[in-house]
Amino acid sequence: MPRLDREFFSTSAPRLARALLGKVLVRVLDGRRLAGVIVETEAYCGPRDLGSHARGGRRSARNEAMYAQAGTAYVYFTYGMHYCMNVVCGDVDEPVAVLLRALEPVEGTDAMSVLRGPSRGGRARPVTDLCSGPGKLCQALGIDRGLNHTDLVTSPVLFLEEPTRPVRLGVRRTARIGLGNAGAWTHKPLRWVVATNPHVSKGRPPRV
Repeated sequence: MPRLDREFFSTSAPRLARALLGKVLVRVLDGRRLAGVIVETEAYCGPRDLGSHARGGRRSARNEAMYAQAGTAYVYFTYGMHYCMNVVCGDVDEPVAVLLRALEPVEGTDAMSVLRGPSRGGRARPVTDLCSGPGKLCQALGIDRGLNHTDLVTSPVLFLEEPTRPVRLGVRRTARIGLGNAGAWTHKPLRWVVATNPHVSKGRPPRV
């Protein structure tokens, strides 16, 4: 299916967060496609956004990919255990990006299950537990810091494309999850979900 091009990514974080719902994230690992339909995203809106890694204009080796061209992958490590993947948008040196929070697996689910490992009880994970969170989806697709700065427009191993069939969407907006105290930004509706999809993460936005 057609890959998403640079123009698609060259927009604001909120617009891209909504537009990515229903698109397909593809990871080619050991010559095999692992893929999932994006069903949950969060927008991060640059230096003014107190929930962003670039708040106040922060720039470091960790978040340098946020300042790259639209269509770049920003992958970071968090809580000492999880990788998370963002899609950079906007202009060069404008640190805005969209966090991919959940996928509905559509290709390579057996390989994803192996990468995720068994549940605590030793049982195979249900398909709804493979990619239902930002850390889970990175583990299931083998995404780590080695893929940070990847150009999603040209890369043969990590990219986004149109779905093979139309995806029925019932979109809902909420506040983002797990920000802590980000002032007024804590409650801004910058999370987009396919409301009835069972693969959406279990995290809950803060109460207003």
